[in-house]
Amino acid sequence: MLDDFFTRALVAGIGVALVAGPMGCFIVWRRMAYFGDTLSHSALLGVALALLMEANLTLTVFLVSALVSLALMALRRRASLSSDTLLGLLAHSALAVGLVCLAFMTWVRVDLMGFLFGDILAVSVEDIAVIYLGGAVVMGIMALIWRRLFAATVSWEVAHAEGLRPDQVNVVFMLLMAAVIAIAMKIIGVLLITALLLIPAATARRFSHGPEQMAIIAAGLGILAVVAGLWGSLNWDTPSGPSIVVAALVMFLFSLVPLPHGARQKEGVQK
Repeated sequence: MLDDFFTRALVAGIGVALVAGPMGCFIVWRRMAYFGDTLSHSALLGVALALLMEANLTLTVFLVSALVSLALMALRRRASLSSDTLLGLLAHSALAVGLVCLAFMTWVRVDLMGFLFGDILAVSVEDIAVIYLGGAVVMGIMALIWRRLFAATVSWEVAHAEGLRPDQVNVVFMLLMAAVIAIAMKIIGVLLITALLLIPAATARRFSHGPEQMAIIAAGLGILAVVAGLWGSLNWDTPSGPSIVVAALVMFLFSLVPLPHGARQKEGVQK
């Protein structure tokens, strides 16, 4: 069944969308879009280090993204710079350092466009196994910490007062974000990962009554974006990763069309 490249691409894309939907909801609720960009840009540095040390690509990207996320949390507490300045500094610095490192490694043939924008049509059965196994671990941990993570998202002070340890939960969430970026990198590329996390979640927010429903709808919209994007890529010979993001964008734009009177649904989490 997985002998056909298009079938493998569909299966892999659906696996990423199932994980990206719930994760993207928390990024939207917490207003962490720029943070996600910073971690995704650091993935290219992980690629360079993996090629240099001949290490496992997915594991190295995860470790680098996790270290960057922990460094960000530490710097936000100690540095005098604002959060958005730190995020911009680390995001572009990590991306630039990764590109420079790859340029120096002349003995390695690197598909730079594939890393930047994804190459879902080239995924293998082993890649699919990593996506689904890694995704199952991420979703399992998300289910375990869902209540505490949501409480910390709504109010850190209340979560702390109730003994839910919001700081520890936030660290776990950052590590889960790093894992999702490592899993999704080959599918959508380091420059477009945040778009797949954000756009379906932002679209789902308009049609959901509660946080759990929003997470489910976001995952479903992500799957639709993958199917529509791959179909468009196959028929119009467009890049697969950007095509998926464009499909998600089209759904978001349609969601902005005013609903009939009385049919508007309340958002799952208010601003």
